[in-house]
Amino acid sequence: MKYLTLLSFSSLPLLAALTAGVDEPPPRAPDGLRVELLLHPDRISVGGTLSSAFLPDLDTLQEPAQVPLIRTAKPRFSWIVDGTRPNEFQTAYQILVASTASALESDRGDIWDSGRVESASSVAVLYAGSPLTAFTNYAWKVRTWDGVGRVSPYSRVQFFRTGDPTRGEPTSFYPLEREVVEPKRCIRLGDGRYFIDFGKAAFGRVELTLTSAADRQCIRIHLGEVLDAPHRVHRNPGGSRRYKVIPLTLKQGTHTYQVLIPPDPRNTGPDAVRMPDYAGEVLPFRYCEVEGLQGELEPSQVRQIVIHYPFNERASSFRSSNRILNDVWKLCKHSVKATSFAGIYVDGDRERIPYEADAYINQLAHYGVDAEYSLARRTHEYLITHATWPTEWILHSIPTAWEDYLYTGDPQSLERFYDDLKAKTLTALAREDGLISTRTGLVTPEVLESIHLSGELRDIVDWPHTGILGLGEAEGGETDGFVFTDFNAVVNAFHYRALVLMGRIAEIVGRDKDAQAFSSRSDLVKESFNRVFFDSLKGYYVDGEGTAHSSLHANMFPLAFGLVPDEYKNSVLQFVISRGMACSVYGAQYLLDGLYQAGAEDYALDLLTATHDRSWAHMIYGLGTTITTEAWDAKYKPNMDWNHAWGAAPANVIPRRLVGVRPIEPGCKKILIQPQPGYLREFSATVPTIRGPVTVHYRRNPSGERQLQLVVPGNTTARVELAWPADGNPPLIDRSIPMERVENTAVLDSLGPGSHEIRY
Repeated sequence: MKYLTLLSFSSLPLLAALTAGVDEPPPRAPDGLRVELLLHPDRISVGGTLSSAFLPDLDTLQEPAQVPLIRTAKPRFSWIVDGTRPNEFQTAYQILVASTASALESDRGDIWDSGRVESASSVAVLYAGSPLTAFTNYAWKVRTWDGVGRVSPYSRVQFFRTGDPTRGEPTSFYPLEREVVEPKRCIRLGDGRYFIDFGKAAFGRVELTLTSAADRQCIRIHLGEVLDAPHRVHRNPGGSRRYKVIPLTLKQGTHTYQVLIPPDPRNTGPDAVRMPDYAGEVLPFRYCEVEGLQGELEPSQVRQIVIHYPFNERASSFRSSNRILNDVWKLCKHSVKATSFAGIYVDGDRERIPYEADAYINQLAHYGVDAEYSLARRTHEYLITHATWPTEWILHSIPTAWEDYLYTGDPQSLERFYDDLKAKTLTALAREDGLISTRTGLVTPEVLESIHLSGELRDIVDWPHTGILGLGEAEGGETDGFVFTDFNAVVNAFHYRALVLMGRIAEIVGRDKDAQAFSSRSDLVKESFNRVFFDSLKGYYVDGEGTAHSSLHANMFPLAFGLVPDEYKNSVLQFVISRGMACSVYGAQYLLDGLYQAGAEDYALDLLTATHDRSWAHMIYGLGTTITTEAWDAKYKPNMDWNHAWGAAPANVIPRRLVGVRPIEPGCKKILIQPQPGYLREFSATVPTIRGPVTVHYRRNPSGERQLQLVVPGNTTARVELAWPADGNPPLIDRSIPMERVENTAVLDSLGPGSHEIRY
């Protein structure tokens, strides 16, 4: 059979006509089953260690076990349609849900048989069967039909267990996992001292198997993130970098000891996310010193017991012709895994408190490295009612909710928290021209209550500010000298973005009048923003109403959020480039977003691979950390920590911007593939999505010809956008199909599933 190389869902009848009567094997069984957002709802753990027990046997286990619970009365089901064959689209499905696996063996859904449903939906399909009983095990499977009426085999059977939807959190989530890490180095230093390096920092404890000739031999265990000599854990690393010394009393004979971490009052207080009892208290550390040991210590006798959220290391990959970029990717990917230790995104180990801006960067980074969506949603929904003080952090709730919907295709969180999200646009703080301020008396107790904030609402721009957290009054902080006025350009850029996305959210949940109102208001704010904050003589933006000062921040956020009129994009871009990396690791997310959206891919790559002290390379080679830091260096934030995922922006910028894969339609029904490799010679990437991985291989040959090899997952279409070649010849897809020219961009709007090659 000769497959069509281009296809959209509307083309399916044409495919059926061309393939009718052709003897082809049936579609493969669906894979990648999910209930709610969980890929492994049948995962059972005991004390955080994965168990071999089967979910139907849960009630017979003698030990306390942890299992994910489906926390809604009507769960949503998702699956992956095999995408290894060209143009593999689904046109219908059938779901069976049963009380026992034996019922499914005879293809009987005694709880729900959807029958054949004519639909391309394979993501977030709503349960419509008999009411589910709380704390009960169920089994399900699914089969699909393709565009020519061929039916697949049923998928494997997947089990899930319900919770009580009337109690607790609405979002299903996994228990934390326990991972055993062997040391990379174990060095005897003499005098009963040993130095152990586990290769990477992680949150956990250390476990040792030791032999003692007598009871009550006392040794000391030093754990830390930082060294002050080649084989010595730094005893006073400064700031919020971690070190603990823990005494351990041995018993006669050979025993295995897990060194317990004493709680820190700073990160176990009432506002902190506490570790569950089965996981225990943890500490971030890479290095361990054993002091005072009588006898030998072999590498096999010491282990790092790491706690983290379930993480699939193989879900994503990235490798390029630039060594620094590869190392930055590895740093940021590991940071996402390591900092998931609390089961909610937190701000590192100092406070263990979630913050909206941290969570947004962490969310996008997590999507970039693993097809995991429950942790981001759980964190977002926690922050809805546990809001934090910065104005822009409140406004982050709306893009967080929107990205959740785009990546998962599941609207239930939007529906559940719609009124909260509406309040978090902060429209209540607007004057007649639509611009908002926290300094004009409109922040009333009623407003604070509507956004679930206890305390004062204050503008932040970036963090830290001058003169706090160890910075002197003469030290610049991370705001590029931003001048705070009553009406702040950065706050209003976020407000505009929130209004645009809230209009889309209102449309999704059926609030049509609200959708129109938000659209009109966003237009008003855009006009007012450019009238009030744009300096036409300079060609770029000022920080606020009443000041002539222009900072990087006042310009990079409008560039990232689509506020800059076309005729001024170049002048704003040139100003942004002139300021360098004059922002924090948080601000770098939006700086890079704005640069890629403006087509400045070479300069964006310069920043991603820079080696100065405001760079990810400095974290790796200069500081020696293996988890992204809270700031570029201690001189920019003296109390910084070494375990902060808001510094991991490249984990999403690389797949979303450089590789260029991101969703256009909810649930990745349609994706954008828009590589912006800059001057890279080549790269190879796997980008996870809820419908299956997207692979992109790019190579620029010595002749200047470029090759792009793509694999689009099943039941998905891709819009491909490339810069129009300098020679004027259209890029060719699969050696025969020319791309369309739209201004200076080569476009193909509907590329079907399977493998494709583009030359240009």
